[in-house]
Amino acid sequence: MSVKKLSLSEADLSRLIEMAWEDRTPFEAILKNFHLDESSLMRVMQKNLRPSSYRLWRKRVKEKSVKHLKLRSPEIKRAYCPTQYKISH
Repeated sequence: MSVKKLSLSEADLSRLIEMAWEDRTPFEAILKNFHLDESSLMRVMQKNLRPSSYRLWRKRVKEKSVKHLKLRSPEIKRAYCPTQYKISH
């Protein structure tokens, strides 16, 4: 999906960025939930982060093999941290 055609609510964009930063959330989960492949996600992140934050994110992503399901250890069974989904009251 083209970034230009992407229309997300502020809450969805926030969640997308949060998922992209999470070490255990693979790109495949982002593709499934937001229909964005890695290159499209990179453009969204670049557009919505400060340049220094984007560079830091890209560095983290390159270092984390868990962001790609094929590179993950088979011991990792979940895509998110148990405390990831916070309930606000």
